[in-house]
Amino acid sequence: MWGRGMASAAFICLTGGIALSALDDLAIFYGCSSKALEKANTNQTVLGAIGEPVVRGPWYSASLAVAHRRKSVSCTFPVSGPQGTGIFQLKAVCNDDDTRFSLFRPCSWEILIMEALLHVPANEEKNQTFRINLSDIFPPSACKSCTTCPAQEPEVPEKK
Repeated sequence: MWGRGMASAAFICLTGGIALSALDDLAIFYGCSSKALEKANTNQTVLGAIGEPVVRGPWYSASLAVAHRRKSVSCTFPVSGPQGTGIFQLKAVCNDDDTRFSLFRPCSWEILIMEALLHVPANEEKNQTFRINLSDIFPPSACKSCTTCPAQEPEVPEKK
């Protein structure tokens, strides 16, 4: 009797943990891709290639890799416009200091690298594909002063 109840409770906790992790990944994806779309919708090269507005494709066609305690992300997702389609690839980092309750407080993402691979069907015989580096449109973030470290003496190997 107790064993069955403990197994059920463990299964419910495991399922809940997986669901929360999936929701957190989805929140990270929407945060990063929204920031990328803001920048892409102001880039004349992208707008000239696939038209305005550039919209995000379905989340299930995207890929997301998170690292460093969910502070670093690599994301690839489809986009489309009135004149064509494409794929955005980006790498971003979270600028927030505290990662607790990330589901309830979205992270402020800074995109470090972003590239667009855009496909524009010109006509039936000739299609055009563009690769655009969008990293240049992101201004560098404000530098923060480093904290000073106590002076450390270099380690000297002991002589025997």
